[in-house]
Amino acid sequence: MTDLQLVRPMAGSTAPSWGGALWVGEVDVDELTRPGVGDVVLAAPEGHRAARLLVRRGRAVLGFVEVPVVDGRILLELLRSEVAALATIVVPVEPIHLPSVTVVLCTRDRPGHLRGALRSVLELDYPEFDVVVVDNAAATTETRDLVRTEFDDPRVRYTAEPVAGLSSARNAGLAAATGEIVAFTDDDVIVDGQWLHGLASGFAQGEDVACVSGLVPSGELRTPVQRFFDDRVSWSQNTTTRVFRLDEPPVDLPLFPFSVGAFGTGANFALRRPVALLLGGFDTAFGVGTPTGGGEDLDVFTRVLLAGHALVVEPSALVWHRHRSDLGALRVQAKGYGTGLGAWLTKIALDPVTLRLALRRAPGAIRVLAAKRRVEGAPADVDGPSRASSAPVDADLTREIARTARQELLSVALGPILYLRQRRRGAGLMGRRSAGTGTRRTTGADPSVARRSA
Repeated sequence: MTDLQLVRPMAGSTAPSWGGALWVGEVDVDELTRPGVGDVVLAAPEGHRAARLLVRRGRAVLGFVEVPVVDGRILLELLRSEVAALATIVVPVEPIHLPSVTVVLCTRDRPGHLRGALRSVLELDYPEFDVVVVDNAAATTETRDLVRTEFDDPRVRYTAEPVAGLSSARNAGLAAATGEIVAFTDDDVIVDGQWLHGLASGFAQGEDVACVSGLVPSGELRTPVQRFFDDRVSWSQNTTTRVFRLDEPPVDLPLFPFSVGAFGTGANFALRRPVALLLGGFDTAFGVGTPTGGGEDLDVFTRVLLAGHALVVEPSALVWHRHRSDLGALRVQAKGYGTGLGAWLTKIALDPVTLRLALRRAPGAIRVLAAKRRVEGAPADVDGPSRASSAPVDADLTREIARTARQELLSVALGPILYLRQRRRGAGLMGRRSAGTGTRRTTGADPSVARRSA
């Protein structure tokens, strides 16, 4: 008998001390059925009493299982039983043509995180891709020095974007991109080796597909804050391929196309470069690093759909994410989610076409929000599912998280003020700044809404 050895996508430097920590990794079902397989042995299992495994067959994603860990091992028969209960395998579409890809990796003064993310990108199994590292509003030269000294690779280009904000950084990356597809990710991730193949599968779903997002599971669950965050966001659980079109509203998303969380997240998505440029790139009124603090991914996803393009969620396009590990970082993130959501809703409300469409969705929205009030948590994933948590309950942490959730709700109310302030300062789309810059306004004349359907 030969034991099956599993490793973690993101290895921590020390063993977790919290009793609810989960060892995180992945397993292929074909490995579980090989003749002569013994128990499943985990690398660096110290401090983990249970494991969450992403189950795959090749690139196809089946789902997640949680199983107990005893002496660093998982019983093979127990794991087989849990895997057998998962959904039937859906094989990703194999594209006839693999498009060239430019990966845009945005960062801001986190060279330690960037090092791991960029290494994983350069190890990708894909025939034609390059990487643009965007150094956003850097306070030091550490990022530039890291790229130039440790990543002397012809596929890697460095560009500095002095204007703070994730949308400005992504616009800089989009402007520098040369690939048919532009894939966006962040510096706090490790990308799966087949990530770009997964994105290409999404684009192969149809000629009208302009945007593909992927699965973003947590790469580590060492603290109760990470468990809370992971349990509440739907983009870490989207294990079913879905194709969204404006003229085909899904019955399970009553807010569509204003479906927060249903289309993925900014850490893992890609756009066709010509469409992205035609849409004007990213709206600099939104994003981490700006007063609104977020919302740039919500904005671009909805603009893609409102322009008449298709958006695909393809779970085989996989990126492992490092969630915030402490309450202080979670509070900052929650505030940004709240203000970003409020700012994005303001943009929807100020446009007569999107406002009219949103009002038509209002009855369904009210029903969803009423149901969400029965679950303690913030509004980040109104239209998405929440994972039932198996984490041990900590009364003090529960109170702090409830307080953070209330703060996020209050932050939504700040979004309209911050959004209007950004507009007055001239924030807008690429080449189409709003009033204050002397060029064309973005509101009311956005080319991304040319093919809207009510």
